[in-house]
Amino acid sequence: MRNARRARLRAPQAGFAGDVARVAAVTALVLLAPMVAMQFTRDVAWTAFDFALGAALLFGAGLACLRAARRFASGRRHALLLALPALACLAIWAELAVGIGFGLGS
Repeated sequence: MRNARRARLRAPQAGFAGDVARVAAVTALVLLAPMVAMQFTRDVAWTAFDFALGAALLFGAGLACLRAARRFASGRRHALLLALPALACLAIWAELAVGIGFGLGS
């Protein structure tokens, strides 16, 4: 009887939709930084395309990390599959920001 009552009192686990909502919220919070910086300095000049590209890049990397976290519970493979999308996102972001490798950025 007590176990059934405890099970009802526990917070419900967020499913995939809740995780996607968290990824979207973190994406929005990260993109809030350049938006706020644009209000105080002219050195940050993002266009709507920059925000859209950043949102797609961050959201995609977040979903890839989420899939890796759900697919592999723990271990080296888990860590590697979480690190790969994050590192790829950082490399693409740096390339687009300053053109460190191929000169695609500003």
